[in-house]
Amino acid sequence: MEVSHWFNFAALFFFLVLASKLVIYKLGNPNNLPPSPPSRPIIGHLHLLKQPLHRTLCELSNKYGDILFLRFGTRKVLVISSPSAVEECFTGKDVIFANRPRTVAGKHLNYNSTTMGFSSYGEHWRNLRRLTTVELFSTNRVATFSDMRKEEVQLLLKQLFRDSSKQQSKVGLTTSFMELTFNVAMRMIAGKRYYGKEVVDEEARQFQNLIKEMEALRGSSNMNDFFPVLQWIDFQGLEKRMMGLMKKMDKFLQDLIEEHQRVRSQSSQSTKIPGLGHQKRNMTLIDVMLSLKETEPEFYTDQTIKGVIMCREI
Repeated sequence: MEVSHWFNFAALFFFLVLASKLVIYKLGNPNNLPPSPPSRPIIGHLHLLKQPLHRTLCELSNKYGDILFLRFGTRKVLVISSPSAVEECFTGKDVIFANRPRTVAGKHLNYNSTTMGFSSYGEHWRNLRRLTTVELFSTNRVATFSDMRKEEVQLLLKQLFRDSSKQQSKVGLTTSFMELTFNVAMRMIAGKRYYGKEVVDEEARQFQNLIKEMEALRGSSNMNDFFPVLQWIDFQGLEKRMMGLMKKMDKFLQDLIEEHQRVRSQSSQSTKIPGLGHQKRNMTLIDVMLSLKETEPEFYTDQTIKGVIMCREI
Protein backbone atom coordinates (compact mmCIF):
# COMPACT_ATOMS: atom_id res chain seq x y z
CA MET A 1 0.00 0.00 0.00
CA GLU A 2 2.82 2.38 0.87
CA VAL A 3 4.57 1.76 -2.48
CA SER A 4 1.33 2.40 -4.34
CA HIS A 5 0.84 5.63 -2.40
CA TRP A 6 4.27 6.96 -3.40
CA PHE A 7 3.72 5.92 -7.02
CA ASN A 8 0.44 7.85 -7.17
CA PHE A 9 2.11 10.85 -5.58
CA ALA A 10 4.95 10.79 -8.14
CA ALA A 11 2.49 10.46 -11.03
CA LEU A 12 0.43 13.39 -9.72
CA PHE A 13 3.56 15.51 -9.28
CA PHE A 14 4.73 14.73 -12.81
CA PHE A 15 1.29 15.60 -14.24
CA LEU A 16 1.18 18.91 -12.36
CA VAL A 17 4.65 19.87 -13.61
CA LEU A 18 3.68 19.16 -17.22
CA ALA A 19 0.38 21.01 -16.82
CA SER A 20 2.11 24.06 -15.36
CA LYS A 21 4.63 24.03 -18.22
CA LEU A 22 1.81 24.00 -20.76
CA VAL A 23 -0.01 26.86 -19.04
CA ILE A 24 3.16 28.95 -18.84
CA TYR A 25 3.87 28.25 -22.50
CA LYS A 26 0.36 29.32 -23.59
CA LEU A 27 0.42 32.48 -21.50
CA GLY A 28 3.96 33.41 -22.52
CA ASN A 29 3.45 33.23 -26.28
CA PRO A 30 2.19 36.40 -28.00
CA ASN A 31 -0.11 36.24 -30.99
CA ASN A 32 2.28 38.05 -33.37
CA LEU A 33 4.66 35.12 -33.84
CA PRO A 34 5.73 34.07 -37.37
CA PRO A 35 3.71 31.38 -39.16
CA SER A 36 3.94 27.93 -37.66
CA PRO A 37 2.76 24.43 -38.67
CA PRO A 38 0.23 22.64 -36.43
CA SER A 39 1.98 21.28 -33.36
CA ARG A 40 1.42 18.37 -31.01
CA PRO A 41 0.97 18.70 -27.25
CA ILE A 42 4.22 18.53 -25.27
CA ILE A 43 6.50 17.53 -28.20
CA GLY A 44 5.62 20.55 -30.35
CA HIS A 45 7.01 20.09 -33.86
CA LEU A 46 9.53 17.34 -33.14
CA HIS A 47 7.41 14.88 -35.10
CA LEU A 48 8.03 16.91 -38.27
CA LEU A 49 11.81 16.44 -38.20
CA LYS A 50 12.87 13.92 -40.81
CA GLN A 51 16.12 13.22 -42.62
CA PRO A 52 17.55 14.92 -44.54
CA LEU A 53 16.84 17.81 -42.20
CA HIS A 54 17.67 20.63 -44.62
CA ARG A 55 15.10 19.36 -47.11
CA THR A 56 12.45 19.05 -44.42
CA LEU A 57 13.02 22.65 -43.32
CA CYS A 58 13.03 23.77 -46.96
CA GLU A 59 9.62 22.16 -47.54
CA LEU A 60 8.21 23.81 -44.41
CA SER A 61 9.61 27.20 -45.46
CA ASN A 62 8.12 26.86 -48.93
CA LYS A 63 4.74 26.19 -47.36
CA TYR A 64 4.72 28.65 -44.43
CA GLY A 65 7.13 31.40 -45.49
CA ASP A 66 10.77 32.44 -45.19
CA ILE A 67 10.47 33.09 -41.45
CA LEU A 68 9.09 30.09 -39.60
CA PHE A 69 8.43 29.48 -35.90
CA LEU A 70 8.87 25.96 -34.51
CA ARG A 71 8.79 24.45 -31.05
CA PHE A 72 10.94 21.46 -30.11
CA GLY A 73 9.55 20.42 -26.76
CA THR A 74 10.08 23.52 -24.61
CA ARG A 75 12.62 25.00 -27.06
CA LYS A 76 11.50 27.82 -29.33
CA VAL A 77 13.16 27.76 -32.74
CA LEU A 78 13.19 30.39 -35.47
CA VAL A 79 13.93 29.13 -38.99
CA ILE A 80 15.03 31.86 -41.42
CA SER A 81 15.38 31.10 -45.13
CA SER A 82 15.47 34.59 -46.63
CA PRO A 83 18.94 36.10 -47.33
CA SER A 84 17.71 39.59 -46.47
CA ALA A 85 16.25 38.39 -43.15
CA VAL A 86 19.47 36.53 -42.33
CA GLU A 87 21.47 39.68 -43.05
CA GLU A 88 19.20 41.68 -40.77
CA CYS A 89 19.65 39.13 -37.95
CA PHE A 90 23.45 39.17 -38.20
CA THR A 91 23.86 42.93 -38.65
CA GLY A 92 21.07 45.12 -37.32
CA LYS A 93 19.81 42.61 -34.72
CA ASP A 94 23.05 40.74 -34.01
CA VAL A 95 23.06 41.46 -30.26
CA ILE A 96 19.51 40.10 -29.89
CA PHE A 97 20.51 36.80 -31.53
CA ALA A 98 23.98 36.62 -29.95
CA ASN A 99 23.08 34.44 -26.96
CA ARG A 100 23.49 30.66 -27.14
CA PRO A 101 20.89 28.15 -25.95
CA ARG A 102 21.75 26.28 -22.76
CA THR A 103 22.29 22.60 -23.45
CA VAL A 104 23.54 19.57 -21.55
CA ALA A 105 26.53 19.37 -23.92
CA GLY A 106 27.37 23.01 -23.25
CA LYS A 107 27.24 22.39 -19.52
CA HIS A 108 29.36 19.23 -19.36
CA LEU A 109 31.54 19.40 -22.48
CA ASN A 110 32.24 23.14 -22.61
CA TYR A 111 33.01 24.20 -19.04
CA ASN A 112 29.45 25.23 -18.22
CA SER A 113 28.95 27.03 -21.55
CA THR A 114 31.97 29.33 -21.13
CA THR A 115 33.82 28.41 -24.34
CA MET A 116 33.67 30.61 -27.44
CA GLY A 117 31.04 28.56 -29.25
CA PHE A 118 28.69 28.18 -26.27
CA SER A 119 29.18 31.40 -24.28
CA SER A 120 26.35 33.94 -24.31
CA TYR A 121 26.95 37.56 -25.25
CA GLY A 122 28.60 39.56 -22.48
CA GLU A 123 31.96 40.65 -21.08
CA HIS A 124 33.38 37.11 -21.04
CA TRP A 125 32.39 36.54 -24.68
CA ARG A 126 33.89 39.90 -25.72
CA ASN A 127 37.17 39.02 -23.98
CA LEU A 128 37.26 35.66 -25.77
CA ARG A 129 36.60 37.36 -29.09
CA ARG A 130 39.39 39.86 -28.46
CA LEU A 131 41.75 37.03 -27.54
CA THR A 132 41.03 35.00 -30.67
CA THR A 133 40.96 37.86 -33.21
CA VAL A 134 43.84 39.99 -31.87
CA GLU A 135 46.21 37.54 -30.19
CA LEU A 136 45.65 34.04 -31.59
CA PHE A 137 44.33 34.24 -35.14
CA SER A 138 45.55 37.60 -36.40
CA THR A 139 47.10 37.78 -39.88
CA ASN A 140 50.63 37.91 -38.51
CA ARG A 141 50.05 35.04 -36.08
CA VAL A 142 48.58 32.79 -38.75
CA ALA A 143 51.46 33.66 -41.10
CA THR A 144 54.01 32.39 -38.57
CA PHE A 145 52.58 28.89 -38.99
CA SER A 146 52.74 28.87 -42.81
CA ASP A 147 55.84 26.64 -42.95
CA MET A 148 54.21 24.17 -40.60
CA ARG A 149 51.10 23.97 -42.78
CA LYS A 150 53.29 23.33 -45.84
CA GLU A 151 55.05 20.50 -43.99
CA GLU A 152 51.74 18.87 -43.10
CA VAL A 153 50.47 19.10 -46.69
CA GLN A 154 53.74 17.59 -47.96
CA LEU A 155 53.45 14.73 -45.47
CA LEU A 156 49.88 14.09 -46.62
CA LEU A 157 50.89 14.07 -50.30
CA LYS A 158 53.73 11.64 -49.62
CA GLN A 159 51.39 9.34 -47.72
CA LEU A 160 48.78 9.48 -50.49
CA PHE A 161 51.47 8.67 -53.07
CA ARG A 162 52.64 5.65 -51.06
CA ASP A 163 49.08 4.42 -50.54
CA SER A 164 48.08 4.87 -54.20
CA SER A 165 51.17 2.99 -55.42
CA LYS A 166 49.96 -0.18 -53.71
CA GLN A 167 47.98 -2.54 -55.88
CA GLN A 168 44.23 -2.77 -55.29
CA SER A 169 44.32 -0.27 -52.43
CA LYS A 170 41.70 2.36 -51.66
CA VAL A 171 42.66 5.79 -50.37
CA GLY A 172 40.25 7.37 -47.89
CA LEU A 173 40.48 11.10 -48.61
CA THR A 174 37.89 12.03 -46.00
CA THR A 175 39.96 10.48 -43.21
CA SER A 176 43.20 11.90 -44.64
CA PHE A 177 41.86 15.46 -44.76
CA MET A 178 40.41 15.13 -41.26
CA GLU A 179 43.80 14.00 -39.93
CA LEU A 180 45.49 16.87 -41.78
CA THR A 181 43.13 19.37 -40.14
CA PHE A 182 43.72 17.98 -36.66
CA ASN A 183 47.50 17.87 -37.12
CA VAL A 184 47.62 21.48 -38.32
CA ALA A 185 45.40 22.61 -35.45
CA MET A 186 47.32 20.73 -32.76
CA ARG A 187 50.72 21.82 -34.04
CA MET A 188 49.51 25.42 -33.83
CA ILE A 189 48.08 24.83 -30.37
CA ALA A 190 50.63 22.55 -28.74
CA GLY A 191 53.38 21.84 -31.29
CA LYS A 192 52.41 18.16 -31.57
CA ARG A 193 51.14 15.73 -34.20
CA TYR A 194 48.53 13.18 -33.16
CA TYR A 195 47.62 11.55 -36.50
CA GLY A 196 49.55 9.62 -39.12
CA LYS A 197 51.00 6.13 -39.51
CA GLU A 198 54.27 7.24 -37.91
CA VAL A 199 52.46 8.54 -34.80
CA VAL A 200 52.11 5.56 -32.47
CA ASP A 201 52.64 6.87 -28.93
CA GLU A 202 50.12 6.52 -26.11
CA GLU A 203 49.36 10.25 -25.95
CA ALA A 204 48.28 10.28 -29.61
CA ARG A 205 46.09 7.21 -29.13
CA GLN A 206 44.45 8.83 -26.10
CA PHE A 207 43.79 12.05 -28.02
CA GLN A 208 42.25 10.17 -30.95
CA ASN A 209 39.90 8.25 -28.65
CA LEU A 210 38.85 11.44 -26.84
CA ILE A 211 38.09 13.23 -30.11
CA LYS A 212 36.12 10.26 -31.46
CA GLU A 213 33.98 10.06 -28.32
CA MET A 214 33.55 13.85 -28.18
CA GLU A 215 32.24 13.99 -31.75
CA ALA A 216 29.82 11.13 -31.06
CA LEU A 217 28.38 12.78 -27.95
CA ARG A 218 28.11 16.24 -29.46
CA GLY A 219 26.24 14.82 -32.43
CA SER A 220 23.74 12.95 -30.25
CA SER A 221 20.18 14.21 -29.83
CA ASN A 222 19.65 14.68 -26.11
CA MET A 223 15.97 14.67 -25.19
CA ASN A 224 16.80 16.46 -21.94
CA ASP A 225 17.58 19.58 -24.00
CA PHE A 226 13.98 19.63 -25.26
CA PHE A 227 12.34 18.46 -22.03
CA PRO A 228 14.31 19.88 -19.06
CA VAL A 229 11.88 18.25 -16.63
CA LEU A 230 13.49 14.91 -17.57
CA GLN A 231 17.04 15.97 -16.68
CA TRP A 232 16.93 14.30 -13.28
CA ILE A 233 16.26 10.96 -15.00
CA ASP A 234 18.96 10.90 -17.74
CA PHE A 235 17.25 7.90 -19.31
CA GLN A 236 19.54 8.06 -22.37
CA GLY A 237 22.64 7.94 -20.18
CA LEU A 238 24.25 10.74 -22.22
CA GLU A 239 24.83 13.11 -19.32
CA LYS A 240 26.77 10.48 -17.37
CA ARG A 241 28.91 9.72 -20.44
CA MET A 242 29.57 13.44 -20.99
CA MET A 243 30.71 13.93 -17.42
CA GLY A 244 33.06 10.95 -17.65
CA LEU A 245 34.48 12.09 -20.99
CA MET A 246 35.01 15.67 -19.82
CA LYS A 247 36.91 14.46 -16.79
CA LYS A 248 39.39 12.68 -19.09
CA MET A 249 39.53 15.57 -21.57
CA ASP A 250 40.14 18.12 -18.83
CA LYS A 251 43.07 16.07 -17.50
CA PHE A 252 44.52 15.74 -21.00
CA LEU A 253 44.35 19.50 -21.61
CA GLN A 254 45.70 20.30 -18.15
CA ASP A 255 48.68 18.02 -18.81
CA LEU A 256 49.36 19.94 -22.05
CA ILE A 257 49.34 23.26 -20.20
CA GLU A 258 51.61 21.99 -17.43
CA GLU A 259 54.00 20.50 -19.99
CA HIS A 260 54.27 23.89 -21.72
CA GLN A 261 54.85 25.58 -18.38
CA ARG A 262 57.74 23.20 -17.65
CA VAL A 263 59.25 23.71 -21.11
CA ARG A 264 58.98 27.48 -20.79
CA SER A 265 60.74 27.38 -17.43
CA GLN A 266 63.54 25.27 -18.95
CA SER A 267 63.81 27.52 -22.05
CA SER A 268 64.03 24.51 -24.35
CA GLN A 269 64.97 25.39 -27.92
CA SER A 270 63.88 22.23 -29.75
CA THR A 271 61.24 19.55 -29.64
CA LYS A 272 60.75 16.15 -31.29
CA ILE A 273 57.75 15.93 -33.62
CA PRO A 274 56.68 12.47 -34.90
CA GLY A 275 57.52 12.16 -38.59
CA LEU A 276 59.72 15.26 -38.59
CA GLY A 277 62.38 14.57 -35.96
CA HIS A 278 63.88 17.33 -33.80
CA GLN A 279 62.93 20.83 -34.87
CA LYS A 280 63.35 24.29 -33.46
CA ARG A 281 60.51 24.94 -31.07
CA ASN A 282 58.23 27.75 -32.24
CA MET A 283 55.84 29.59 -29.95
CA THR A 284 52.51 27.76 -29.83
CA LEU A 285 49.09 29.19 -29.04
CA ILE A 286 49.37 27.72 -25.54
CA ASP A 287 52.63 29.67 -25.12
CA VAL A 288 50.87 32.85 -26.26
CA MET A 289 48.06 32.39 -23.72
CA LEU A 290 50.51 31.54 -20.93
CA SER A 291 52.38 34.77 -21.71
CA LEU A 292 49.12 36.72 -21.57
CA LYS A 293 48.30 34.99 -18.29
CA GLU A 294 51.29 36.71 -16.69
CA THR A 295 49.74 40.13 -17.37
CA GLU A 296 46.03 39.29 -16.91
CA PRO A 297 45.83 36.27 -14.57
CA GLU A 298 42.23 37.05 -13.59
CA PHE A 299 41.00 36.32 -17.13
CA TYR A 300 43.56 33.88 -18.55
CA THR A 301 42.85 31.09 -16.11
CA ASP A 302 43.68 27.48 -16.93
CA GLN A 303 39.98 26.86 -17.59
CA THR A 304 39.83 29.71 -20.12
CA ILE A 305 42.94 28.39 -21.87
CA LYS A 306 41.52 24.86 -21.98
CA GLY A 307 38.23 26.21 -23.35
CA VAL A 308 40.03 28.03 -26.17
CA ILE A 309 41.98 24.86 -27.01
CA MET A 310 38.76 22.83 -27.17
CA CYS A 311 37.05 25.42 -29.36
CA ARG A 312 40.00 25.38 -31.77
CA GLU A 313 40.65 21.65 -31.99
CA ILE A 314 37.12 20.26 -32.12
